[in-house]
Amino acid sequence: MTDRRGRDTTLGAACVLGGATAIQSAAAIGVPCFAVIGAAATSGLRFLFGALVLTTVARPSLRGRTREGWLGIAAFGIAVAAMNLCFFQAIARLPLGTAVSIEFLGPFTLAVVTGSGRRHGLFAVLGLVGVVLLARPGGGVTLLGALFALGAAAGWASYTLASQRLGAVTEGIDGLALAICVAAVLTVGFSIPALTSLTWTLLARLVSMAVLGVVIGFSLELAALRRLAAAHVAVLFSLNPAIAFAVGWLVLGQHVHLTALAGGLCVVGAGIAVTSDARRQALTLPPG
Repeated sequence: MTDRRGRDTTLGAACVLGGATAIQSAAAIGVPCFAVIGAAATSGLRFLFGALVLTTVARPSLRGRTREGWLGIAAFGIAVAAMNLCFFQAIARLPLGTAVSIEFLGPFTLAVVTGSGRRHGLFAVLGLVGVVLLARPGGGVTLLGALFALGAAAGWASYTLASQRLGAVTEGIDGLALAICVAAVLTVGFSIPALTSLTWTLLARLVSMAVLGVVIGFSLELAALRRLAAAHVAVLFSLNPAIAFAVGWLVLGQHVHLTALAGGLCVVGAGIAVTSDARRQALTLPPG
């Protein structure tokens, strides 16, 4: 039993890493879409295509679901829609890594509030130090961009809790498929006007974003939250800013400063430390 818990912890951490890479890569792919259809429409169409792919793959049933199940689906859909609308508005105004660094304040706060133990607190502080270095206060951060990133931070904290709830009341990805349908409905008002502006190139970008960021990214993060406590996942999300800076540099050509590299080391260190700590706690828990 303890070996299984240890494997679940390691697998959960790997899912967070894979999900973060997929989501940040999808965001970078979508940045060129903003100039054509806008950030809100890009977010809405991403959900629309993601819902189409997920419902085709999962073929979720509407019957036999409990009230708690539907509440979990609705909560996730609302949280992820709000988070992504704000996030796309933020990365339309800020470098990808900077926006994600500010956005990380959401799960960081959640980790501090729900975590326990001095070691956990130290890991969270290390992650925050990394975020501060990554964001480089005063380094070209606009007020409106920062406000949207803070809105995304609140959405990310809500998304973390909603993901754990969704994972507890649903199985597989059928609940995720329905939740993304909720998000698509909430953002459809931004999607419809942009349909006439779609080109094959733009469509390919949007579908790639949907598959990477929605289908793969959210599925992996949901799998992680089924294996790890929300507080541990929240600190592991500290890897996102470092990944976002790497993706921004490789895909978008956004410059990375030495302070960003130092911040990346801090957040990666926090992620490795909290994973190791969570695994050790899982192995020492009595069988149940």
